[in-house]
Amino acid sequence: MSIEEDDDCVVSYRGEVVESRHKVHVAVVDTTEKLLFHVGDPSRITLARSAAKPAQALAILETGAFEKFNLEDADLALMCASHSSEERHITRARNLLAKVQVGEGDLRCGGHPALSASVNDNWIRRGYTPTAVCNNCSGKHVGMLAATKTLGADIATYHEPTHLLQLRVKAVFEKLCALDAGDVKWSTDGCNLPAPAIPLFCLGRVYVKLASSADQVGMNTSAPARARDLSRIFHAMTQYPELVGGDGRFCTVLMHAFRGGLVRKLGADGCYGIGVRASEQTSQLGAIGGLGISLKIEDGNIGILYSAIMEVLEQLRIRPQELSSELADFHGPSVANTAGIVTGRVISAFKLRAAS
Repeated sequence: MSIEEDDDCVVSYRGEVVESRHKVHVAVVDTTEKLLFHVGDPSRITLARSAAKPAQALAILETGAFEKFNLEDADLALMCASHSSEERHITRARNLLAKVQVGEGDLRCGGHPALSASVNDNWIRRGYTPTAVCNNCSGKHVGMLAATKTLGADIATYHEPTHLLQLRVKAVFEKLCALDAGDVKWSTDGCNLPAPAIPLFCLGRVYVKLASSADQVGMNTSAPARARDLSRIFHAMTQYPELVGGDGRFCTVLMHAFRGGLVRKLGADGCYGIGVRASEQTSQLGAIGGLGISLKIEDGNIGILYSAIMEVLEQLRIRPQELSSELADFHGPSVANTAGIVTGRVISAFKLRAAS
């Protein structure tokens, strides 16, 4: 391994001893879909996991389900969420079920422990067993039921790869990635839906289209229908960041800090997508329009992923107006033991490189 490759890492120390090296892959593209900067392998085949949710939500929007069932932008935000199973998330998911006139038994995702430690503690104290509506992907699944009913298709099999709705989702995702059907690999996600795997830079393409559509529609009321739908997704996520994540979650904190300047979404096992709207900051980087940033941590470590994201944004000089202490703690987290003594630190050793 070369020194340059070895440096494409986030390094965790215990004392002055290197405990772990976490390999980082990053791709940064602009609205022309040109690769501007990278770390590691920007073409690494990467499962988008929940970072694909905005594209899945676009497919739902394009069926006309929102008009048919009178759904709101807050509902759209929940469809894009990997939520914390807080009461507001579960309540909105249940209200969505009622709007769409389906039941929890129609969901093809199972229950699981909440992504929030405090929610889990509460469930344990109550002896509560989470059901499908508590799944962090429950909003997406109800949205897919709404889309399936709008299409007049079988709701019992909406999750299957050959279902009419999933074929539409696949076509939408391939188009956003600017890939042919055979270029996308498909697996099954943790919530029981098809999960796409693509070159990492293609995930950046999805997110720059989200951001650039928000810019385009803001300046042009006659923008194409897909651009209007992508803009709606962008604004739903940035208007309701607490529905997309939850209290104290990195995704929610980050979107609050940027006040509508970027959209972002976590994918399981260390994947992330960010769409940054055009600004003086993006122009100074030589970008045409906004940016799409995609990341993958090779070992799937989520805490390391958040630190890497903050480092990428810092190197790009994409900064919020005010950097909260909460957000700064994600960037350079300290390592503490069970007695609360700080025993180590996390340092980003990688540098963004301009694409040749």
